[in-house]
Amino acid sequence: MIFQNENSFEVKEKIQNRKIAILPIGAVEAHGPHLPLGTDNYLAERLSERVAEQTGAFVLPTLPYGQVWSLKNFPGSINVSNDSLISILVDIGISLYDQGFKVFAMVNGHLGNAVALKEAARKLYSLYPDFKILYLFYPGVKKITEVVRETPSAHASYFHACEIETSYMLYLADEYVDMSRAITDIPDIPMNADVTPTPWEEFTTSAVLGDAKIATKEKGEKIIEVAIENMVKLIEGAKNEVI
Repeated sequence: MIFQNENSFEVKEKIQNRKIAILPIGAVEAHGPHLPLGTDNYLAERLSERVAEQTGAFVLPTLPYGQVWSLKNFPGSINVSNDSLISILVDIGISLYDQGFKVFAMVNGHLGNAVALKEAARKLYSLYPDFKILYLFYPGVKKITEVVRETPSAHASYFHACEIETSYMLYLADEYVDMSRAITDIPDIPMNADVTPTPWEEFTTSAVLGDAKIATKEKGEKIIEVAIENMVKLIEGAKNEVI
């Protein structure tokens, strides 16, 4: 159910019946010539809707801005600090708890948000130990990704506007993808990029980290369906602990 479409006369009872809130969290940042700036928002929204269908959760309005320090100098990118992101997530969590929610699942579409989400969850846990907080970023997809992937990953952790993320978009939000403009750009990412602040313009001009040309809807489906299955299991498990 879409939370912002509810009215205040009826929503209290519905919260008591459901008690699960899903917050899609994305970012606005460069994703090459073939994907939109809001790619991470679209992915988080579509994932959240699919998970909500299976868990009976409310889907909150998307939080569309994220920590995009690495790409903040690319045209179109909008960056917010970790501190700002943590603060608003904690405030949202407090409001949800006060409204009667027992499970707060943050569905993240942007890896750069991970630190802030984890810290916000810890702060909320300190305030409300009986409030289940989850921060979800394509959980449990490593094995299927290795099976599906045709080209080596440019980085052990990052995937961006590449074969994998473009396949996600083709499966979940293909109306925003222009495959005629997809490119192959597999940068040589230096080892020190993992241990010292490194703006991405030092190793890429496109913000694409791989071969977007070989992305397919079928690849996206195989990986995304595993992620959705795992998110549903995690949310249902959390619900059973507190409800």
